[in-house]
Parts: sequence; C-alpha cells; structure tokens
Amino acid sequence: MAVSISAVALLGIVVFVLIRGGSVRLLPALACALFGFFLASTGAAPTITDAIGTVTGWISSI
Repeated sequence: MAVSISAVALLGIVVFVLIRGGSVRLLPALACALFGFFLASTGAAPTITDAIGTVTGWISSI
C-alpha cells in the first residue's frame, strides 16, 4: 500500500509540473485522470496493480 501512495504522490507532482510548464493542458490532464479513475473500477485493475508491484519489486532489488 505504501508504494501506491508514493506513486500517486509522485505522479501528482509530475502532472502538476507538466501543467504549470505548459507541456500539458488542463483538459487533457483531466481526461487522463478520469480515464485512470474509471480504469480502476474495471477488471483490469488487479492486473495493472500486480504489474506495478512487480516492476517496483525489480527496481527495489537493484
């Protein structure tokens, strides 16, 4: 659980910086956030969570 909270904080900071820097506009960022929100309620969510857990496990073992 701590990894997902850290990932959310990190991705939130990245999105904030991209919006402030003008690389990403507000509406496309909002569309991506809504896509992620609705994707989390589908059957693909456990698979995505497991994949992220595997990748973070690989990174932490380096």
